Amino acid sequence: MKILLAVDGSAFTKKMLAYLTTHDEVFSSDNDFTLFTVQSPLPSRARAAVGADIANGYYADESVKITNPVVKFLARHKIDAKVVHKVGSPGEMIAKTAAMGKFDLVMMGSHGHSALGNLVMGSVATQVLAHCAVPVLLVR
Repeated sequence: MKILLAVDGSAFTKKMLAYLTTHDEVFSSDNDFTLFTVQSPLPSRARAAVGADIANGYYADESVKITNPVVKFLARHKIDAKVVHKVGSPGEMIAKTAAMGKFDLVMMGSHGHSALGNLVMGSVATQVLAHCAVPVLLVR
């Protein structure tokens, strides 16, 4: 099974990873795992002021801060994962990557906002569920 692990470095990502590694009857290391993180774009004026090279370096550095601990954690559980990072709207990018990469499953942590919280703030999980044609497993 080809599984996209959407990670953001939060405590909810840690819960999702704990679930993943304690259910190896479903999520064995025989699966094909890809870690995926999305950085929100800098405002266009800020990007123009610092230049593309510095902005792209910033995106890469922020992504590494999120994915390196996850890669180490998964390696301790004998799971080898590819790492991909993008810049854009997280919910849309996760759904788009899942479809274009022909993933069988998207797995991610959920903050568990109330219905009112989702209405007012929105959530990445809500966006993924709205746009994703691939099955999504939310871990709370």
